[in-house]
Amino acid sequence: MMGSRKLKENIFWVGAVDWDRRVFDSLIPLPDGTSYNAYLIKGTDKTALVDTVDPSMVSILMSHLKDVDSIDFIISNHAEQDHSGAIPHILERYKDARVITTPKGKGLLAEHLHLDNERIITVNDRETLSLGDKTLEFIHTPWVHWPETMVTYLREDRILFSCDLFGSHLAVSDLFYHEEWKVCEAAKRYYAEVMMPFRTTIRKHIEKIKEYKIDMIAPSHGPIHKCPDCIIQSHAEWVSDSVSNKVVLPYVSMHGSTQLMVDYLTESLSLNGITVERFNLVTTDIGKLAMALVDAATIVIGTPTVLIGAHPLAVYASFLSNALRPKLRFASIIGSFGWGGKAAEQITGLLSDLKLEILKPVIVKGKPKYEGYRELDRLASEIANKHKEQGIS
Repeated sequence: MMGSRKLKENIFWVGAVDWDRRVFDSLIPLPDGTSYNAYLIKGTDKTALVDTVDPSMVSILMSHLKDVDSIDFIISNHAEQDHSGAIPHILERYKDARVITTPKGKGLLAEHLHLDNERIITVNDRETLSLGDKTLEFIHTPWVHWPETMVTYLREDRILFSCDLFGSHLAVSDLFYHEEWKVCEAAKRYYAEVMMPFRTTIRKHIEKIKEYKIDMIAPSHGPIHKCPDCIIQSHAEWVSDSVSNKVVLPYVSMHGSTQLMVDYLTESLSLNGITVERFNLVTTDIGKLAMALVDAATIVIGTPTVLIGAHPLAVYASFLSNALRPKLRFASIIGSFGWGGKAAEQITGLLSDLKLEILKPVIVKGKPKYEGYRELDRLASEIANKHKEQGIS
């Protein structure tokens, strides 16, 4: 098969690498591109294709399948179009092929791709499908990160086709990447941007997956994991309730006053033994901010007042933080105003879904003076004491 890559005997990668894509869902930055991984499994009796590719890469997938005479089953782990978008093309070419998905997946595939219901077969949790000498087991993992998601386990070869779980937006030429730190960083970005809102559900799914003997994890995006323990343990830590002794400080400054406050608070927090990760919202990579939120204990939003409210960039960062649902424990707001406003109240409202403790904001008029700096020291000390009280170190 031209362009395909062999994972193990009769198991091939037939996906596509998208080297140049830089934004996903018109929202998520992709500094290192991505891949859409599809896998062909040839059994003695039947052949299955696990997932497909983004519609923009259909021609590449079809070229990889050029010499494949028949496909009996298309395993749709996830109905989102970057996974399922090429299914209509596969069904058109392979007239006897049937799509395998969850009951909820059937409805989504029919709605998003206008598939014929007669060609879709639904499977229950832990149901199996024999390809002859190879057995596929379907494990339902709803809300990773859509309601219909599942993963597929190849019993004889101990391969977990994990869909979005354990994936990463990372375009590389090798199937198996050897710089584990780079894969782990990309995986953390992917988790933070896509999966963090569902971490309590994902935690249960990871425990479920740990019941299986897994020699290899083949996700739908990014490199394949030959040593699965590392990526599983990383995700287990990310979805846990533990947080680090860290403050995330996204900010924007218009005339320098808020900048002075951010600089001073950063130093004061550091002197209190707290790690600070700062993000100037004018230039920051939102993905980096999301990554920092994965295990931080506290967020402090820095904003000037625009008219009577917070700066739009601070509003966006607050809205995003609220939507991503990180396991933060505390939050506060710092900034300045010219003549009045309610920036602190606005930001507090935008963080309402996080159920965290709001520490007294520090809002000053104009350029900060001695009293304002003293209040910043008070905030830094309060954060340090809160962290110690909860055993965060």
